[in-house]
Amino acid sequence: MRMIQKLKLFEQTVVFLRWATAAEFGKILYVGEDFVEFLALNPETMEYGDKILINSQLILEVMVSGYEISRILAELSVNATDSSDTGSSLF
Repeated sequence: MRMIQKLKLFEQTVVFLRWATAAEFGKILYVGEDFVEFLALNPETMEYGDKILINSQLILEVMVSGYEISRILAELSVNATDSSDTGSSLF
């Protein structure tokens, strides 16, 4: 199975993604045949920032579980419950 096909299983999921020029935590928004649409997450503020289109051939590493991902998800959950009064959602 090609990596791009496997990444389709993780659309709308928070991951750690490393590609040729950078590495970020964020959410995979869409996986196309030749690119991945990625929404970067600032781990200090727990806010989504830049939307990045990455050539799928440049992706080096994808982490979908582990300690750091669990920590990020826990912090997003805390922020989501704090902002539930305003109606905004981080997920």
